[in-house]
Amino acid sequence: MSLVFLLVGIVLLLTAFTVFFGPPYLPTLRGNMQAALDLLDLRPGETLLELGSGDGRMLIAAAKQGVHVVGIELSPLLAFISWLRTRRYRKHVTIVWGNYFTVQWPPADAVFAFMIGRQMGKLDARIEEWHTRPVRLASVAFTIPGKKRVAESYGVFLYEYH
Repeated sequence: MSLVFLLVGIVLLLTAFTVFFGPPYLPTLRGNMQAALDLLDLRPGETLLELGSGDGRMLIAAAKQGVHVVGIELSPLLAFISWLRTRRYRKHVTIVWGNYFTVQWPPADAVFAFMIGRQMGKLDARIEEWHTRPVRLASVAFTIPGKKRVAESYGVFLYEYH
């Protein structure tokens, strides 16, 4: 019994620790998800990179449209929950446990992020450094300082990188 408490304590501690590196877990609203998917206009077979994939709800929504999705999640608990929730879509979904600012990003056609304001400049720099082909970014609630957005819908901001 004490081993169970120890394991639960470790998982909770690791999950709480992730708040120091990024935003706390906040589920993306259905309207925000749909707005992002509409703005990104991904076709079946294209790839979406989700930074901070949380409980996997956006991964599932994109996979249902035939999009390949790579979710990067820092919290081990949320990464595990995402993995459980997306098993049905395993041909379309890959989950990476790690910090989205330090792990290697795969090639993708689009990026989805629901971060906090203080991370948006760093995200912009990372995308500029990473992309080798045109890519679109859909950001929920937060804008990139000094960068012109291409479109906006339901609190989601669309950016393009060429």
